[in-house]
Amino acid sequence: MEHRFDLVVIGTGTAAGTVAGRCRKAGWSVAVIDELPFGGTCALRGCDPKKMLRSGAEVIDAARLLAGRGIAEDGLHIDWTALQAHKRSFTGPIPAKREAGFASQGIATFHGTARFVDRTTLAVGEDRLHGRHVVIASGAKPRPLGMPGEELVTSSDQFLELAELPRRMLFIGGGYVSFEFAHIAARAGAAVTVLARGKRPLTGFDPDLVDRLMDRSKAAGIAVHTRADVERVERTGTGLRVWASVQGRAEAFEADLVTHGAGRVPATDTLDLDRAGVRAGRKGIEVNEYLQSVSNPAVYAAGDVAATAGPPLTPVSHLEGRVVADNLLKGNHAQPDYTGIPSVAFTIPALARVGLLEEEARGQGLDVTVKFTDMAGWFTVRRVAETHAAAKVLTENSTGRILGAHLLSPESSELINMFALAMRSGLTVEHLRNFVSAYPSAASDIGYFI
Repeated sequence: MEHRFDLVVIGTGTAAGTVAGRCRKAGWSVAVIDELPFGGTCALRGCDPKKMLRSGAEVIDAARLLAGRGIAEDGLHIDWTALQAHKRSFTGPIPAKREAGFASQGIATFHGTARFVDRTTLAVGEDRLHGRHVVIASGAKPRPLGMPGEELVTSSDQFLELAELPRRMLFIGGGYVSFEFAHIAARAGAAVTVLARGKRPLTGFDPDLVDRLMDRSKAAGIAVHTRADVERVERTGTGLRVWASVQGRAEAFEADLVTHGAGRVPATDTLDLDRAGVRAGRKGIEVNEYLQSVSNPAVYAAGDVAATAGPPLTPVSHLEGRVVADNLLKGNHAQPDYTGIPSVAFTIPALARVGLLEEEARGQGLDVTVKFTDMAGWFTVRRVAETHAAAKVLTENSTGRILGAHLLSPESSELINMFALAMRSGLTVEHLRNFVSAYPSAASDIGYFI
């Protein structure tokens, strides 16, 4: 069947929903396509369900830290089945609600794999969707591992749906997905191993804080191996065996479950982009400063599928969705501003970052002051008996601007937003020093970081 629309959007996640909703509100005829349940990665297979599972791990960890300090654990443990049911109470209704939301706005919905037929026409099963414009917001998927036994490796999506938690778990990759899941699994009682390919894990975060987090991870029972190249996975009579070269030595690791945490790639392989004349590279759809395809002006891209300077985060997808909608409706004029966008690895404690790393600032020749603060003895940390906490803040000497902030602490995921707001609003060190916060609160520590 043939269908004609002003706009066809591939995907139903954050970026896709933003573009589709705003263009429909402006009177455009709009269609959305998704081969997966409606809702996107963050709501269904990423940020939100992960954070709900982490809630159980937080409770267990807090009780253990305060054991003998007024809290008696009394056998406190995670009931994985019940915790998963708690998570599904949120994720379960989302696809139907999201589809009903699109329908209520008058947006046509299509389920299936989208493939370009020509520059602005997409095939979805027997349907042909012709659009004046097409927005690609199909997200990302796990990077192919390209090794024997890859089919035995569980995806991060599948981890979030585990009915039972295996006793021995191994994570391939040293990024935030591996460490977030490892911290959940360890608090749930699993024996956990992480194999990180690089010299150090979590390369997007400050190395001094990462070192402290690694110590904390090991104390939680997580075995971390760096410079570990995984070569193959095989099935044994009792589970799985992972062969890896660890710092040049061949080693074997036994596990009941092996999970992929080795990065994601733009989900473009099924789109037949060549038929649309849409150019894409390793980092995704190649776009100009307006998020418009450099090779097909009728096509825009946003979110994880677009090769932009923005980090692959949900708030960035929302930001880019707004930019694309503005440019579609009013002509190319809007550009995404990635200043002061925070990023958090939701380990326990959480590791947070906004702005430049110390190495990046010095590499740019900036005149900076770097203040490192060990917070382990501070009230806000001792109150919950946390053992590892620190902060590093970079400021520009000539202007007093905040160039970067890096936090490892129980409340870092909230506190980092204060620094992000300062950076986006042009607030200086003096502004923050004169800030009066509630006390005792995590924000009351800010003046001592700078």
